[in-house]
Amino acid sequence: MASRAMLVGNSDGIGLAATRRLLATGWEVIGVSRSESPVEDGSYTHRVSDVSDPKYPGIIEELVRGGPPDLCIYLVGIGELLDPLDMKEESKIMDVNLTGMVKTASEVIPRMVERGQGHFIGVSSVADELLSAEAPSYHASKAGFSNYLGGLALAVKPKGVSVTNVRFGFVDTKMAKGDVKPFMMSVEKAVDHLETCMRKRPAGYTAPGIVVPLIKLRKVMMRWM
Repeated sequence: MASRAMLVGNSDGIGLAATRRLLATGWEVIGVSRSESPVEDGSYTHRVSDVSDPKYPGIIEELVRGGPPDLCIYLVGIGELLDPLDMKEESKIMDVNLTGMVKTASEVIPRMVERGQGHFIGVSSVADELLSAEAPSYHASKAGFSNYLGGLALAVKPKGVSVTNVRFGFVDTKMAKGDVKPFMMSVEKAVDHLETCMRKRPAGYTAPGIVVPLIKLRKVMMRWM
């Protein structure tokens, strides 16, 4: 029997590339995103849903009712620069980036625990360690995202379930904003890193690794500003 994966936020970017990679290697894939998917494959099914929609948890519950996927990857993320005169989008960014992931995990992981196996991967960002005056909601949502998955990994590992928090730097997608984008990686390279996580199942994974000392340096510099 083929392994089954659920990818949330997979109609473009890293999610779309990961979907195609999994299908090419024999996986059955369920995709969930707010847009239709360009993927046409006999081993692929797709549901259209926005993670901020009140009906979203019910859709995920329906999809896992017959049994959880072997792998679930949460790839949804939005971010906008802060406009202090119009902050209406701030709560939505938090809802999509953080609460949507928690809603997904809350439906999928209990089923994995019941079965005694499974792997949940959340795609976060190295922004989780940095304060930002330009995009505070994005950075704060990723901080909560990474912290939550780190704790969840500890909680469910004894139950046979793996949780991995993946922290990427700049990836060449529509989410890559800003005038300076150091160490930009392609979506295919990002999927390579996801495949490494699928094999090794670490609790945390950061790519590219070179950004780790740079983040530490920036944090030190910010203390003196």
